[in-house]
Amino acid sequence: MLPRQVQRLGRDWFAHWNNSQVFSWNSPISNCMRWAGSYPWASFPLPVPVDFSANWRLPPFFGPWRQFQNSNWQLDNFTQNCCFHLSNSNMKSEGEEPSTKKRRLSGQHDTSTPEEETSSSDQKEALCLSVAQNEENCTNRRGAIQRHWEYFCQHSRTMKIFENKATDQSNRESEAKFDFTVMSYNILSQNLLEDNSHLYKHCRQPLLMWTYRFPNILQEIKQLDADVLCLQEVQEDHYRTEIKSSLESLGYHCEYKMRTGRKPDGCAICFKTSKFSLISSSPVEFFRRDIPLLDRDNVGLVLLLQPRFHCKTNAAICIANTHLLYNPRRGDIKLTQLAMLLAEIASVARQKDGTFCPIIICGDFNSVPGSPLYRFIKEGKLNYEGLAIGKVSGQEQFPRGQRILSIPIWPKKLGISQNCVYEIKQQQKEENAGEKMTEAKLDNTEEIVIASEKLSSKLQHHFKLSSVYSHYFPETGMPEVTTCHSRSAVTVDYIFFSAANDDIAAQPGAEDSFSGGLKLLGRLALLTEQDLWTVNGLPNENNSSDHLPLLAEFRLIERLITGIILCLENKARSPVMVITNQLN
Repeated sequence: MLPRQVQRLGRDWFAHWNNSQVFSWNSPISNCMRWAGSYPWASFPLPVPVDFSANWRLPPFFGPWRQFQNSNWQLDNFTQNCCFHLSNSNMKSEGEEPSTKKRRLSGQHDTSTPEEETSSSDQKEALCLSVAQNEENCTNRRGAIQRHWEYFCQHSRTMKIFENKATDQSNRESEAKFDFTVMSYNILSQNLLEDNSHLYKHCRQPLLMWTYRFPNILQEIKQLDADVLCLQEVQEDHYRTEIKSSLESLGYHCEYKMRTGRKPDGCAICFKTSKFSLISSSPVEFFRRDIPLLDRDNVGLVLLLQPRFHCKTNAAICIANTHLLYNPRRGDIKLTQLAMLLAEIASVARQKDGTFCPIIICGDFNSVPGSPLYRFIKEGKLNYEGLAIGKVSGQEQFPRGQRILSIPIWPKKLGISQNCVYEIKQQQKEENAGEKMTEAKLDNTEEIVIASEKLSSKLQHHFKLSSVYSHYFPETGMPEVTTCHSRSAVTVDYIFFSAANDDIAAQPGAEDSFSGGLKLLGRLALLTEQDLWTVNGLPNENNSSDHLPLLAEFRLIERLITGIILCLENKARSPVMVITNQLN
């Protein structure tokens, strides 16, 4: 004989067998069971419909009822006032993939019908919309996985306070320090979501509506409160009617570049006017009508920002944002688009003395860690001779694109050299040199041609870039994930930055390339694929994009000219010592 409470609970379940059921808890479960449906007194923070139509069993935690009722039991992995979600895909345990994804990976066909995968109930959609509108009032969000901050500079928060209370000498030393945060976030264009609905079979239909998604995305931006936002897949009509005005009300100035083709999304860079002022904004279009290789409509955006802080020199930061081509079989296009972006950055970030100001490059690069494209960004060089176009991005374990990259990849009329800079002046020098070689009538023409071909297969850029994220968890070796949907869970989003040189002597020539640099203070930790499937992947009730936001905190460190002046006044100290002290 079951206890009376369980009998009454069972009658309610069987009476509403075909309805969507929701249950939540605040502290003891016996005092907070709430059912949706015909009960007007039902109350819950964020509802999740559950299908009890097949394979339903009584949850195992309804064991000895009186012991359970008298215990103040709570879930370990969820905060109070959260809901437990039993999805249609029968998630059996924490970290386990839904059965629909397992069937796909095992080669079996998914026999579920669209009616079973999506909800057509107007009541459910209205309920979700109501929840989205009131989401900001929920202090504890159900089913949200906690992401923690990882600080690399100990007591960075304390250091900020200490700088405000320092003596005059310390204040002079800290004049060249400026802390700020940068976010990179692919917010998932609604048009692209609807065009690629097969990627979101694991999601309930109401959660994919823009009226539900946008409040979630905006709330996420508010909570993370970054000083600079680099957003991808920003749909133009949504940007014009909602996104721009909402971000401006939060103190941001917004710059936007829409894609040049039919797809109405683009990239945006938004910065807080209390922290920065705009020096220049340079959109980059990767489509070129006269170059068949560049027939895709991806874009980039490069901003030069002036920090708002008292400093004796004119500090500047270059922020770039892009969304490269997705197609895994067109590595030639990806590399060319990247080269065009780097050429624009080199043009914008170059200062009067020939050095580059600190640089941050954000975006969805549609390339995985360790791929040739990724290594080119970090190492500054790539020999692509004999490289198959399908292997450039590393997106496919068994790439279908087997064609070898041509040498050179892009035509000379693009106006970008193999060093990823605009080559107008360089082109003139090469033409003059070519005329002299013709007049000389060299006999070893074939050897020169072969040598030039070998040289042209090497790409280079002048930026010494580091990645904010390490892409693997050191404790377990599990890969970090920035995007997760029905077909894949990988890292394709990055924040690259020009790091400050803590030891100039260890990097010869580095002091001549950059004026100062950036010191990484901390980052918002990423998650594993297993973590994300505990909340049914992405998007879900709390995260309304199929990408996670990346967030990092930097400190701008200038190489002050005043250091050399101080050195001349104090002969006991060498110029290297003065500059090094100001860089650290």
